Amino acid sequence: MGPQLLEAIEQIAKEKEIDKNIIIDALEQALISAYRRNFGKESEAVKVEFDQQTGDIRVFALKEVVERLTQPEEQLSLEEAHEIDPTYELGDFHKVEVTPGDFGRVAAQTAKQIVTQKMREAERERIYNHFADREDEIMTGMVERQDARNLYVNLEGIEAVLTTHEQMPNERFGIREYIKVYVTKVDPMVKGSGASILVSRTHPGLLKRLFEIEVPEIASGEVEVKSVAREAGDRSKIAVASDEIDPVGACVGQKGARVQRIVNELNGEKIDIVRYSDDPKEYVANALSPAQVVAVYVNEPAKATIVVVPDFQLSLAIGKRGQNARLAAKLTGWKIDIKSESEAESMELKDVFMKVEPATAEAVGVETVQVEGEE
Repeated sequence: MGPQLLEAIEQIAKEKEIDKNIIIDALEQALISAYRRNFGKESEAVKVEFDQQTGDIRVFALKEVVERLTQPEEQLSLEEAHEIDPTYELGDFHKVEVTPGDFGRVAAQTAKQIVTQKMREAERERIYNHFADREDEIMTGMVERQDARNLYVNLEGIEAVLTTHEQMPNERFGIREYIKVYVTKVDPMVKGSGASILVSRTHPGLLKRLFEIEVPEIASGEVEVKSVAREAGDRSKIAVASDEIDPVGACVGQKGARVQRIVNELNGEKIDIVRYSDDPKEYVANALSPAQVVAVYVNEPAKATIVVVPDFQLSLAIGKRGQNARLAAKLTGWKIDIKSESEAESMELKDVFMKVEPATAEAVGVETVQVEGEE
């Protein structure tokens, strides 16, 4: 077994970029456990030595040099020790070879297990080191295979998992098709042969990164993405701000080209681009686009608002199944209660809510960005 084991260790150390001494140290420790387990020597102090020149494996019992024997099987008197080697001192250990005749079989099995384990550990570490700094980034990969629940995407030679929950409901991909995915997690502590790389097509971070790619002003820092709210495959809202340029116009692009490329990448997902404001009245009003807003009443302690819209705009402001209002609330972080003008007049909101001057549509400058195909 010696030459073959040496060759295997050398090859694995080179291919997986592992220090071969790490493999040998692990092998020696595992062989100690295997010796004790297989040969009934649970309490015996032993040492296993692996000869890196020949590949031979030898087992030694360690006998401590003591002044007076109390455990003969584990100790050696100083007098006996000096007969072997005059340089021995109290507390030294004398090695006695106890390699069993059939230890080669046990060693071969153990060596195979250790080499396999170290290969897996090295593969996990290699993958983790390569992808650890890619979390929260977009990568392009090829769909390699799929099962009943997941898609498996090849990212630079490594298989990533796109689970059912991270797939958009309106998308279907074929084998060998290239797709953009958002890396959500790289986990080195998983069973199997490699680290686990989890990716997503539904994460809000995917939308943010796509805008960074398509809008140079975001990448340069001229425009800042403040918040993203997304119901993947259907509709999203993104809030942007800038002290230098028109952030909404920069994101839309000439004739809507920039945002349309993102819509195409997301298979027709509608996108509202919202101008961010530090003023919650203005921010909430903007977030409800494309609906027009008449007034916004703010309750700062409760972080809640009541928004008044024209009667004919009520359904638009709320959206299908409440989606527009729901996304606006996620985007801004404020509770939003939408009322029509007629309902607001009957409730006398100015008196019952916060007794503050409302923000009007003219004051906040509500902007609506219509994406191609938007209702």
